[in-house]
Amino acid sequence: MHHLRVPVRAGALLAVACSLVSASPASAGLDEVDTQTLRKAVTVNGILGHERALQSIANLNGGTRASGTPGYDASAAYVKRKLQAAGYKVTEQEFEFPFFEETAPAVFERTSPTPRPYVNPDDFVTMEYSGSGDTTAAVQAVDVQVPPPGEPGSTSGCDAADFAGFTAGNIALIQRGTCEFGVKAANAEAAGASAVIIFNEGQPGRQETLNGTLGGPAATIPVIGTSFAVGEELVGLPAAQVHIKTMTLSETRRTTNVLADSEGGDAAQTVVVGAHLDSVPEGPGINDNGSGTATDLEVAVQLAKLDVTPRRKLRFAFWGAEESGLLGSQHYVDNLGDEVSSIYANLNFDMVGSPNYVRFVYDGDGSATPAAGPPGSAQIEALFNDYFAGRGLATDPTAFDGRSDYGPFIATGVPAGGLFTGAEGVKTPEQAAVYGGTAGVAYDPNYHQAGDTTNNLNTKALNEMSDAVAHATQTLARSRSGFFEDGSRQTTRKVKLRTYRGPSAVR
Repeated sequence: MHHLRVPVRAGALLAVACSLVSASPASAGLDEVDTQTLRKAVTVNGILGHERALQSIANLNGGTRASGTPGYDASAAYVKRKLQAAGYKVTEQEFEFPFFEETAPAVFERTSPTPRPYVNPDDFVTMEYSGSGDTTAAVQAVDVQVPPPGEPGSTSGCDAADFAGFTAGNIALIQRGTCEFGVKAANAEAAGASAVIIFNEGQPGRQETLNGTLGGPAATIPVIGTSFAVGEELVGLPAAQVHIKTMTLSETRRTTNVLADSEGGDAAQTVVVGAHLDSVPEGPGINDNGSGTATDLEVAVQLAKLDVTPRRKLRFAFWGAEESGLLGSQHYVDNLGDEVSSIYANLNFDMVGSPNYVRFVYDGDGSATPAAGPPGSAQIEALFNDYFAGRGLATDPTAFDGRSDYGPFIATGVPAGGLFTGAEGVKTPEQAAVYGGTAGVAYDPNYHQAGDTTNNLNTKALNEMSDAVAHATQTLARSRSGFFEDGSRQTTRKVKLRTYRGPSAVR
């Protein structure tokens, strides 16, 4: 799941007796499909076989399967082999993307007056696409406002004129504000800064350590984000000197999406079943998102073995560079052109084996979260909720907040839905009462870390969620009717979506 995001919080759960979702009339357009045979064929052992293969690939490639690395290429080759052996027509869609990796821990410390080390990530983080460097120099504030203005609006570092009188070689201290971080950093580098510190602006909600992106490879000097408290402290020390050291890779690389089409089915009503294939550079990504990858792959393989003929074409999509900002799925949607009208629906499965899991279902009708999906999304939500309710299993809604690869689809009006078992969000006591597990602990304590290995999976979650994945995939592929009573999907429409593109790039 896309890294450095705002956590998704589940909606409040009702008491256990009331938490099961009842059948919804929203699913009335989809006739029932018998999916029992497929659900029996899709087993946890089968899924774990793929997971072990992905783990082995990571072990042989520096502990990662990030896009732009040999570990990703080997993962794509594995998925392609399995799909071709099952009889799918497999294509690879290649694209360029901005690659970023920290190759060593960053250092940030005040050397005078009164030396003080700063702690990563509590006090600072390296901004995405920062350059590398090792510098000790005086800190020079650039058009900052401390105390901050009452409303967000600082223009610190947004114009080259802000750096009039800047001493080349100094470290620029810049405040968050109205323009992109990449603009601030570029202006500072052009003025001769040896490094850049961008601190949070200071209003309520804008005080924590600033985790941001420069938007792409450009900076050649270190750029870090800090909290308002650290920035305020340095502004109050006019003679402050600091030491900053970063070691990064920031460059353009190539990667691929792996796409597999079923032999049969109406191509004018293609159901895209997606999961991102890449991990973060920090780990092997066996839950995020080996779990979605392995589940979708096993569903595809078993559908082929059972010789299920879909009425609608199935396209299993394994996205590249999701962790860099949904770049693979965005590239795919951007290149559809008029063919976007042939995409009947998108199912997205990103993390379905979290150790401290909750059965989250994307809130297609927007009844519990800020925004609904395009027409048809409510019916997909109901399809999942009705399935779980029929087995006495609770569900909880999760928002369409742009955290994963459904984002580009719903932004162009394609109905979408899917499942999620939780990432860095913390399980509530109410959730623990319904789902078990441990309250006060993250759904996945190893999220985006080296510990996201095969030991990080909850097989009970995989069993429950994979059955729901199989059920929804076969239902959408085989249902005689459409989402609506006239049998149609309904005309797509543009919807407003604040797609989350990774760490904050602006303001």
